[in-house]
Amino acid sequence: MDIGKVSKIAKLPVSTIRYYEEKGLIRAIGRNGLRRDFADDVIQKLALIALGRNVGLSLDDIGAMFTEDGLVIDRGRLIEKADLLDEQISKMMAMRDGLRHAAACKASNHLACPKFLRYLKVAGYQSYRPKAKF
Repeated sequence: MDIGKVSKIAKLPVSTIRYYEEKGLIRAIGRNGLRRDFADDVIQKLALIALGRNVGLSLDDIGAMFTEDGLVIDRGRLIEKADLLDEQISKMMAMRDGLRHAAACKASNHLACPKFLRYLKVAGYQSYRPKAKF
């Protein structure tokens, strides 16, 4: 299948497909004039690359999984990424809850609201507390 068809099916720009080929993630099986031709399984490889990128794997991490013997998944690396995603999800949920609280909070100054300050801490802002004015 030529690079244009791969681009259309995978919904990726041709330049991205060329870049992945340059990085050794995929290989053309030949040329038809100036156009690269790819085996049908390239669509599946591109889907795996997209999945890896979406969960935060680097192209090097993804490339290490594509071996001459086929796909070899580093399960330990996947568990590390899943744990990292859990942390990110937890922080994002706290931020969402903080935003909802801020929208509904009756306090005149959100930085004087203990509940809002807890959300700030969970969201990664440590224990910021404005200094009391005397």
